[in-house]
Order: sequence, then structure tokens, then C-alpha cells
Amino acid sequence: MINHVWGLIHHPDKEWREINKEHESVSHLYFHHVLWMAAIPVVSTFIGTTQFGWTFGGEEAIKVSFMDGLGLGVLFYALILVAVAMVGSLIHWMARHYPNRPPRQECIVFAGYIATPLFLSGIFAIYPIIWLCLLACVSGVVYTGYLLYRGTPSFLGISHKQGFILSSTTLGIGVLVLEALLAAVVLLWSLGSEHSIVWHFFQ
Repeated sequence: MINHVWGLIHHPDKEWREINKEHESVSHLYFHHVLWMAAIPVVSTFIGTTQFGWTFGGEEAIKVSFMDGLGLGVLFYALILVAVAMVGSLIHWMARHYPNRPPRQECIVFAGYIATPLFLSGIFAIYPIIWLCLLACVSGVVYTGYLLYRGTPSFLGISHKQGFILSSTTLGIGVLVLEALLAAVVLLWSLGSEHSIVWHFFQ
């Protein structure tokens, strides 16, 4: 797992070739990569929201209780695991017209490794200042897009032009999924506080 993480950051082209050769199963991907990497944003957010609290910088921090944070953390974790499978299924569906269309399991594996920068950017949630977390998230999306553009042509066996079109569509939809997930996460993690945005609708 660690070798692939370092390789995707340091030399993505070489690492994609290594990943393609492995023909990894979805269960192996989850047990050796996704389950561990997805824990980074979850644990970081749990620590940040229960110990420090959300802040916009200079304002009063909004904390959640330990039990609320624990329950929301489990839900957050489950959403991430489902999102990886959804993006992989999306890649498989969009590649239906290509002659070298890989099976769904390989598309999910591909999606799991593409998400690596996003998982890593979650470490900044350990001290949840909104602008810092957003900056980290944008950086993660940018590098995720780079991995997607570099890996898609060789993964699907298509030209770089075709890979660019498919990658752009995947990234666009993936960003929408990410935005929906982030919105859900912010709302969920704030539920344990009396300052939650959600509670304002019931006042």
C-alpha cells in the first residue's frame, strides 16, 4: 500500500504501469488501500471536531461531542467507501464504447488509487479551519485530476485525446460527487452542535 501511495505522488506514470500489471481485486484494494487511506480524513475530522472544533479563523470554535463525532465518523467512513465504488462504476459505464473496456472491478481499483491525494489532503481536518480545509481539498482535487489524466490512456488502452475527454467527464462528475459529499459531511459533523446550520431551519 505505502509503495503505491509514494509512487503515485513521486512517479505516477511508472506506478500506473505497476498497478495495471497487478490486476488487483476489489477486496484486495479495499483491505490494503482504501480502508486505510479513507481512515485519514475520518480520524482527522473526528479529532479536529471533538478536540478543537470548526472555525473560520478567529471565531468561536464549534465542537461536537465524542459520541456524536464517533457516530458521524462511521457514517462519513461508509460514504467514502461507497463513493469509491460509485466513481469506479461510472468509469466502467463511460468506457462502454471502447474496445479495451476493462471489467468493473479494475475500474473500481483505478478509482480507489485515483482518490489517494484526496485521502491524504484529509489530514488537514485535524485542525479544522474552514479555509485551510478547503485549500487542502482543492489541492487534492487538482492532483487527483492529474493522476486521472495520466492514468486513463494506459489503463483503457486509448489515445491521449480520448483519454482527455473521458478524464474530463469523469473528473467533472467526480467533483460534483465530492462537493455533495463535503456538503453532507459539514452538515453531519455540525449536527452535534447547537450552532449547526441544520438547527437554524427548525428555529
